[in-house]
Amino acid sequence: MSSPATASNPLATRAPFSWRFTAPLFIGSALNPINSSMIATALVPIATGLGVPIGQTASLVTALYLASAIAQPTAGKLAAVFGARRVFLVGIILVLLGGVLGGVAQNLSMVLIARVLIGLGTSCAYPSAMMLIQRRAAVAGMAKPPGSILGGLQIAALATAALGLPIGGVLVETVGWRWVFLVNVPVALIALAAAVIWIPRDPAVPTPRSARGILSSIDLSGIVGFALAMSALLGFLFSLQDPNWILLAAAVLLFVALTFWELRAASPFLDVRLLVRNAALTRTYLRFALVALCVYVVMYGITQWMEAARGMSALSAGLLLLPMSVISGIVVVPISRRNLVRGPVIVAAVASLLGSVGVLLLTSDTGIVWIVLITVIFGVVLGTASSGNQLALYLQAPSEQLGVASGLFRTFGYLGSIASSAITGIVFRTAADDSGVRTIGLIMIGVSLVTIAFTVFDRTLRTTHRETTQA
Repeated sequence: MSSPATASNPLATRAPFSWRFTAPLFIGSALNPINSSMIATALVPIATGLGVPIGQTASLVTALYLASAIAQPTAGKLAAVFGARRVFLVGIILVLLGGVLGGVAQNLSMVLIARVLIGLGTSCAYPSAMMLIQRRAAVAGMAKPPGSILGGLQIAALATAALGLPIGGVLVETVGWRWVFLVNVPVALIALAAAVIWIPRDPAVPTPRSARGILSSIDLSGIVGFALAMSALLGFLFSLQDPNWILLAAAVLLFVALTFWELRAASPFLDVRLLVRNAALTRTYLRFALVALCVYVVMYGITQWMEAARGMSALSAGLLLLPMSVISGIVVVPISRRNLVRGPVIVAAVASLLGSVGVLLLTSDTGIVWIVLITVIFGVVLGTASSGNQLALYLQAPSEQLGVASGLFRTFGYLGSIASSAITGIVFRTAADDSGVRTIGLIMIGVSLVTIAFTVFDRTLRTTHRETTQA
């Protein structure tokens, strides 16, 4: 005989996370990383097709990174106020519009707008999905995090990033650069239909009816301040080959002003007190950014070296990264199912150090097997770091702020990615040669050592349940 609690909660009597519920979340979360890397293979064809200098197409990379870094935590805040399902659906619609616009674009401005739309839209998926999963787990009365579902989300959200390069290469070489955008259309339509049919509607949200109340609840001023500060910071990082110190000064001043505003806001977009009080969560962000820096140096910097120093095509170099994607996906599954945190992030830090030493030893005469071995090692890094740090985030972030916290998690990943781009740009400024690879290897070793320190000495990683206070 079932208990009254069980009888009143049908999710407690069956598997709460069916493939119907998770499929649209996984599809939506995969769109951002794949679009981030897929464009790399299309920059030269876009410049040729639209008759613009190749240097101008770099703005397409910057636009998506900038839009995503700002939109991820913003989407989390909007999901908390208006409902995660609603924000998820709006994001998919934006991706659909961006795919169509990019596919028919007649000039670089239209392509740039399409990239921004795709960046904004894909950024809605991950924080919304995290909130929907948490809500589903709470309704089902689950005592432990739904590790396998979080692992699947992580595979979709991060481990698929390396797939963008070979997918983009195939699309560009077979049907043209416009399909780097148009491929989003059928995928977005499938995700949209699945989400409408299979994701339960949001519960009634007590949103203030007045415009002033709504603006206060989402902290529009805080969002704008964060956007301006992040724009200045990312602009400085992108300018590191010829540093724009004015942008750095502006970023510092804007972040200081944002901090003062958020400390006084009734419903802060960025809870500064939480980041100070919850040092464990802040360390998770920093740890993830450092690992992301090393992973993206391999993904983009070493790829650039393979093309320049070894004469490989973009498609061939991209295919050499497939082991990273495959291994990371394989690694995530057992870690997530067992809800492991500390062990995986330690493995990620140590493996990053070993892989960085491997990068240091690369030369133009190095065999392909050695390069594949390095990508395999960083596949382990990506899988263990993404799954372990995501579960740490799930446990460390307050339930009511999981959306914004998840968005910031991805933003810190973008900071690591952009920093890696800046490093490779500086080191390979004149040529992507063996000397530059050795320099990159030394930098990666230093970053990995800092990551190990952030990991081994973090006692809070032993915790596998949600705490009310963090050290």
